[in-house]
Amino acid sequence: MRNVADRTRAAIERRLAEDRLRDLNADLEHRVEERTRERDRVWRNSQDLLVVIDRRGMFLSVSPVAKKILGWSPDEMLGLTVFDFVHPDDLRSTGRALDKVKGDALPTYLNRYRRKDGTYRWMSWVAAPEDELIYAYGRDVTAEKENTEALHLAEEQLRQAQKMEAVGQLTGGVAHDFNNLLTVIRSSVDLLKRPNLTEERRLRYIEAISDTTTRASKLTGQLLAFARRQALKPEVFDVVRSVGTIRDMVGTLTGSRVRVETSVPDQPCYVDADPSQFDTALVNLSVNARDAMDGEGQLTIAVTTATSVPAMRSQPPIDGDFVVVALSDTGSGIAAADLERIFEPFFTTKGVGQGTGLGLSQVIGFVKQSGGEVTVESEVGRGTTFSLYLPRTSEPSDAVAHGTASGALVDGHGVRVLVVEDNEDVGSFATLSLQELGYDTLLAANAEEALGFLASEPDRFDVVFSDVVMPGMNGIELGQEIRRRHPRLPVFLTSGYSHVLAQNGTFGFELLQKPYSVEDLSRVLRKAVGWRQATLAPA
Repeated sequence: MRNVADRTRAAIERRLAEDRLRDLNADLEHRVEERTRERDRVWRNSQDLLVVIDRRGMFLSVSPVAKKILGWSPDEMLGLTVFDFVHPDDLRSTGRALDKVKGDALPTYLNRYRRKDGTYRWMSWVAAPEDELIYAYGRDVTAEKENTEALHLAEEQLRQAQKMEAVGQLTGGVAHDFNNLLTVIRSSVDLLKRPNLTEERRLRYIEAISDTTTRASKLTGQLLAFARRQALKPEVFDVVRSVGTIRDMVGTLTGSRVRVETSVPDQPCYVDADPSQFDTALVNLSVNARDAMDGEGQLTIAVTTATSVPAMRSQPPIDGDFVVVALSDTGSGIAAADLERIFEPFFTTKGVGQGTGLGLSQVIGFVKQSGGEVTVESEVGRGTTFSLYLPRTSEPSDAVAHGTASGALVDGHGVRVLVVEDNEDVGSFATLSLQELGYDTLLAANAEEALGFLASEPDRFDVVFSDVVMPGMNGIELGQEIRRRHPRLPVFLTSGYSHVLAQNGTFGFELLQKPYSVEDLSRVLRKAVGWRQATLAPA
């Protein structure tokens, strides 16, 4: 009975195991069928292009959506390679991508695929290798690409429109200011023509013309400084001393109700920049501070050093050795919406007739052209701090004060001057003015004519006074040629603006800025004659 029972139990267990195995097989087959149907549904219904390619790029399997995206049926693509459909400009990059995906998964990659109608679609691919095959998934991103390009085009058109608006504001502001200046000059000239004019009135009108031309010259200087096209005259100077020197003038400009304080280190801080433009920048900032305080408050000018410029206006920090000049006021502050625009030309928050909007343009133009930066911190109702970061330099080895001696008009005593000027009116004025002062002058209309005069009579002239901007050979090239041929003949240059000077400096030549006065011209020639006499004197 026990044997029968054991055999019966074993038979039952075997039958149960067979049933479980059969059920497991059936469930497995069901799962495989379900997974296959799911895969087939994804393959058939996916809006992304699914492909299987070999290592050469040949299509082995293509999902049906190829017909919708590319116009090709899957059967038409089988046996062809990806290179049969890729845009010619994308062939090389596609080849590199295929080489990469043979060893590792490929992140998102863009190229263009040719449709059956000859047009191209932008495809974004993700691919991965498996069992010597490559499985890739491509999405049509043509619409997104076109939208992005349209957005970029719209942004570029907006930037161009903003540039044109800025140009309009610039020209409109320049025209307004210069028309005001020309009105004063024209009215003064008309009044000077009146008969029986008293000497007092004649001098008054002449003084008005002189003052107005000086203001016009400063206006053009501000424009050039804003555009960073000014021919600066850099020299090494001590910022601490300059701030101390200009303090009294700033106090006069701001008035007695503004308390001006300075905070400077005991040791000198040297920079290599244009000292006159530096002074002008401080004056512009001081005047703005006075107006922001409505003529009453405290202005602090502090000089420090720094090893970097902090991040500002979407720019990262800048490492270096800097001298920092900070001007802080207790005025009304600047609204956050205006902070991004304060350096624009002719942008001003002052009332009509109270400011040109060029002061801060001059400041940032001078500092940028000197290799530095400007930062601004402001809080409405509490005040503003402008900080000028100028590259620090070492103390000059020979601290000799440079400058042109001032004084009255100098008698030329027959000094022979070759004037080179392509503008007939300016050239005639310069030669006649010099002749009035007793100089012996000759006018050359261009550099070639000047070199001809020097070649025929090399000992005739004591100094050459040349414009920079001329057709053909410019004044700098003329000066360099004269240096080569006549090394002891001094050359002085003059210019209102020159991109060569703005980019490369004066090449060692003395420069007289236009518009210049007869006094300025006289002092320049006196300096030139003194230099020539020193070089020709016996040792």
